[in-house]
Amino acid sequence: MTEPLYLTRRTLLAAGAAAALPATVVHAQNAAWPSKGRTVRFIVPFVPGGTSDIVGRAVTHELTRILGTTVMVDNKAGGGGIPAMLETARAPADGYTLIQGHVGSLAVNPFIYNNPGYDVNKDFVPVTLFVKVPSLFVAHPSVPAKNLQELVEYSKKNPTELNYASAGNASAGHLAMEYLKLTTGLKATHIPYRGTGPALNDLMAGRIQLFSAGTPALGTHIKKGTLRGIATGTKARLPSLPQMPTVAESGYPGFESVQWYGMLAPAGTPPDVVKRLQLACAAALKSPAVAERFAHEDAVPGGETPEQFAAFIASEQKRWKDIVAKAGIRAD
Repeated sequence: MTEPLYLTRRTLLAAGAAAALPATVVHAQNAAWPSKGRTVRFIVPFVPGGTSDIVGRAVTHELTRILGTTVMVDNKAGGGGIPAMLETARAPADGYTLIQGHVGSLAVNPFIYNNPGYDVNKDFVPVTLFVKVPSLFVAHPSVPAKNLQELVEYSKKNPTELNYASAGNASAGHLAMEYLKLTTGLKATHIPYRGTGPALNDLMAGRIQLFSAGTPALGTHIKKGTLRGIATGTKARLPSLPQMPTVAESGYPGFESVQWYGMLAPAGTPPDVVKRLQLACAAALKSPAVAERFAHEDAVPGGETPEQFAAFIASEQKRWKDIVAKAGIRAD
């Protein structure tokens, strides 16, 4: 039975203890890693400005403090995350090259690419889940639909009128929209971009009509009214956006779609380094700066053990394998 995704009491205690220790004490637990003054490279397979980048930078900022060495975000966008995953898989397994994995690279790419060049389950070691972020579905205000039911009806009457943007093939937004189309019968054409920023720019300009991303990227625009919130992919309404109904309550019970992000290391990374990283990440997620930010965006923090993260990835692969097949999601 898969263990709960949320923090267990034991993990919370361990994370709290690590967070309470000075960085020099945490560093002393394993003097061999990280070496003083040596930078840890954390690859984020998307351009700056999107949800994945925001999450990665929030966590690595705290990791720098906790580990006592610089943890640097390195944005390597493009190719559905495959180039970044390949680079990480081929890097020395010494704890100095890590990557941010997400639903696309870990749970969907294996089923839409015949040979991505890496094996998610063999070439990487899961470290820990960072966070689950609500998927939001939004429309440009020019779209003549105020809610999901109206949007679906409009799209069926005008099947060539609506385009939706994504941060790229197999990005979380691409998958969420295809899942929504499969569930509701919504008609919309996928237009992949190189990151959330460029996609959001075209959406705001009205060149694209629909988009799905996480609360960090879209929450402020919805509150300002510059984008129309159509629905959330969560089970319940979000405290930060109480006016937005869920997809489930909009007439499609059982629908749930969230984005998630976590840390992985190359296969062969020493277990003590992996454990050290997991505890440091758990402490970072419990820090006031990160905890408050995630709470503000209705994001659910992780921090669990590598084994729990591996079990979660396996469960997501099983779920998305079926969705990919039914929705006919392809590497465009």
